[in-house]
Amino acid sequence: MAEFKNPFLDMDVQKMMGEFKLPNVDVDAVVAAQKKNIEALTSANQLAVEGMQAVARRQAEILRQTAEEVQKNMQSFMETGAPDAKVAKGTELTKTAFEKAISNMKELSEMVTKSNAEAFDVINKRVAESLDEIRDLTKAAKK
Repeated sequence: MAEFKNPFLDMDVQKMMGEFKLPNVDVDAVVAAQKKNIEALTSANQLAVEGMQAVARRQAEILRQTAEEVQKNMQSFMETGAPDAKVAKGTELTKTAFEKAISNMKELSEMVTKSNAEAFDVINKRVAESLDEIRDLTKAAKK
């Protein structure tokens, strides 16, 4: 019985791909478009990283400020005084701390939103450019 031989094992793929020609395709334009895509992704990633670093720095600053305020408020609260005055002061300190926490969360949320929007804008712009390039390449290929 004859031994089976896989015809694909004898194929020279590199030679075959070298002979394969796409009609009316501007390879340089395709390569340039891909380079622009990579540049846009790199830029968007850089913006995202910078945004997250800014958020982390701000969080650290908020933490430092909060620790200082807690220390100051505890000293003020521990001073001798009437129980009613301490309750009123404690309530006021709690209200102030809560309002500050909400304000800080809003600020951090806005920072993240802005950072994401900047990164998305880079990608969105490149997608629009890429679609225009594809349209132009197909028009050129039809000529």
